[in-house]
Amino acid sequence: MTAETIAHRSTAGAGAPTPDEMRRVMSQFATGVTVVTGLDDEGPVGFACQSFASVSLEPPLILICADHRGRAWPRIRETGRFCVNVLHEEQSDLCSRFGSSKGRKYEELDWELSRWNTPALPGVLMRVHAEVHDVHVAGDHDVIIGRVLELDTVCEERPMVFFRGKFGIQAPVLTPAGATA
Repeated sequence: MTAETIAHRSTAGAGAPTPDEMRRVMSQFATGVTVVTGLDDEGPVGFACQSFASVSLEPPLILICADHRGRAWPRIRETGRFCVNVLHEEQSDLCSRFGSSKGRKYEELDWELSRWNTPALPGVLMRVHAEVHDVHVAGDHDVIIGRVLELDTVCEERPMVFFRGKFGIQAPVLTPAGATA
């Protein structure tokens, strides 16, 4: 690949990328998949979230991002507490359920109330119980910093991965140099 090819494939000098370009190019970065849950006076609420990361070990902080247009995040923000449920590779049904703006997300779903008063989803890889520590507006999303209250490891399955607009990684994975397969 030459510098000429790289320049041709970039958006440099062409103005800001469009939302479609952002979505297409950013899909090259594989992410885990979570469902963020909360509970208010109206009942349980939640949304699918791919923007999740550890921020600090001391104090223990995490980061999630939530779309301003969503209905769930404003309700969760008001309560001040949430649970990040990290999905395993066989839980695409949970992702679809919480990724949709239609339907009753908790209907016929077996969930438990955590001691932090947040919905804990069944059979997930892990749960991170947190309280809202800080919120930063970033374009059409909020960047939420959560102070970790408790961690639960629930099962030892493989994580759900979202890559190039699909669940899982379909192409062969190369073994890093020096590693054994």
